[in-house]
Amino acid sequence: MMSWTCSLAFRSIPCSSCKHAVRPIRRMHCHALSTSGARFVRKHILRLAPYKPIVPFEILSEELGIAPEDIVKLDANENPYGPPPEVEMAMSNLRFPHVYPDPESRTLRRALAADCNVPVENILVGCGADELIDLLLRVVLDPDDVVINTPPTFGMYSFDCAVNGGKTVDVPRQLSYPFSINVQEIEKAVLQHEAKVLFLTSPNNPDGGIIADADIDRLLQLPVLVVLDEAYIEFSDSASSRISDVPKRQNLVVLRTFSKRAALAGMRIGYGAFPNGLIEYIWRAKQPYNVSVAAEVAACAALGNKEYLTMVKNLIVEERDRLFSVLSNCPYLTPYPSDANFILCRVEGRDALELKEQLASRGIIVRHYSSPPSISGCLRISVGKPKHTDALRDALENLGAGNQISGSASE
Repeated sequence: MMSWTCSLAFRSIPCSSCKHAVRPIRRMHCHALSTSGARFVRKHILRLAPYKPIVPFEILSEELGIAPEDIVKLDANENPYGPPPEVEMAMSNLRFPHVYPDPESRTLRRALAADCNVPVENILVGCGADELIDLLLRVVLDPDDVVINTPPTFGMYSFDCAVNGGKTVDVPRQLSYPFSINVQEIEKAVLQHEAKVLFLTSPNNPDGGIIADADIDRLLQLPVLVVLDEAYIEFSDSASSRISDVPKRQNLVVLRTFSKRAALAGMRIGYGAFPNGLIEYIWRAKQPYNVSVAAEVAACAALGNKEYLTMVKNLIVEERDRLFSVLSNCPYLTPYPSDANFILCRVEGRDALELKEQLASRGIIVRHYSSPPSISGCLRISVGKPKHTDALRDALENLGAGNQISGSASE
């Protein structure tokens, strides 16, 4: 079989598409022999902006010239206390690593069913909640289907929507604290665009605010799949999980993670509760061995020591209060109350990006936001251990021309 390819080197009959001289070589259009592999890429992926993940310890150490153990990493909302000791014990006694994992993660799903008070049939485990977001959208989105997003919020919703050929319609949150969702505008957008999915996050990332139960109940009346991300729910003093409601509804999905509560971010393990009418199709599309043996063993071991998980949660919440006090007493920062393991604060009277870089030069890593407008010029600071708060306080004092920042010192 022959076809045409554009060639300036060959002199032959003209190509009707590009008018350059051509000769028959393969069954390809005139651009097909381009040296770039991009010609094989789906059109909507060509337009995709890459997601910008957090930089890991090792790379930060190289970039800053600071030993990893001297870096105060407060940019990724990681749990600084690490997982329960049973996790390390279980990992050291790992059996059969040469055998493929259980494709249904049955042991872990049974443990989660008991932990969440949800039937095991409604639970699915993934390689982080991120995988479940992508998997869900692969299952439910047809090309150009609409997903409603409520920025500022977790960036993976719009990213995975774009990856899967959907269209994101943003319904921005309130421009100032408490950054509440606009329920009426969400209702209008869902109906106007015949939206397929609505993403909600409570507590929300990056501000740590919660969504009232009454608002969630109202939005569940809409003809849309409501995906409620509860990655930070364990740290909330005022919000309760809605995961046990999933079996009673056909349009509610609740996502959770082991990254925050159980300090297993590096293991990549998340889970979700899906309605009966949907989960069958999620199973069909799921990769068979998406959760490793090590990840499942670690998650089961973590769930086995709830006393430790509760103790660490309480330590983080207590330190969150102290961190808020430290930030409140910094003359150029305005922190916002949070129900998560991080605090968003606005930088006043100085450049926020410059402040972030000045902290980084001292080995203190925080997250900077330049968009959307409601949080432009803000920093998000994860709750660390007391010694991390002390280091941050000292750096902020130094950067503030030595003005002392009050806040009780760690013991």
